Amino acid sequence: MTEIRTPLRRRPAQRRSAERVQRMLDACAEILDEEGYDGLTTTRIAQRAEVAIGSVYQFFPDKRAVAQALALRNLELFGQRISDRIAEGGFADWSDTVGAIIEIFVDMHRTVPGFRVLRFGDVADTNLLDSDADNNAVVADRLRGMIVDSFGVSDSPELARALAIAVEAGDAVLQMAFRRNPDGDPDILAEAERLIHGYLAAHIR
Repeated sequence: MTEIRTPLRRRPAQRRSAERVQRMLDACAEILDEEGYDGLTTTRIAQRAEVAIGSVYQFFPDKRAVAQALALRNLELFGQRISDRIAEGGFADWSDTVGAIIEIFVDMHRTVPGFRVLRFGDVADTNLLDSDADNNAVVADRLRGMIVDSFGVSDSPELARALAIAVEAGDAVLQMAFRRNPDGDPDILAEAERLIHGYLAAHIR
């Protein structure tokens, strides 16, 4: 699994500093929900987080870096929720996790501040998570690592390609679902699961 470089200028060394950084990310999420990426500025982040503007620049060079840190937090939360769900068991095959993964994504879209706008970063930059790979490729790489570790599936170029295609296809259909309905059109969500599960089950054994 590819290691993603941190957007932080420096890592917070103390708990108080770490909490301040999280407040900045929370503020970023709230502003994204209210005004979108175009309405995001470092000044507004500082005001909403109730920190001095210098505190923002102490950790982040610009608003893009704050959005990147928030996108990474979203990715970590997404991965942790998937890992927890896999640990609960009940899957006959690794491809059967598709429904659970879509449910987790949909729930984050509905409930996690800033996620419906930023998700994993495309609203800001298609290479926000990693300058060397597009955001969907990073998500596919994370999913591949979890599947290999959790189900004992052999890692291979075929698995990597199948998951890359599944994530790209799923992203497009899920975007369609949320364009039709702010909470996700249930019929399109069901079709997304059927489409991706069918593709993975047919292509990777």
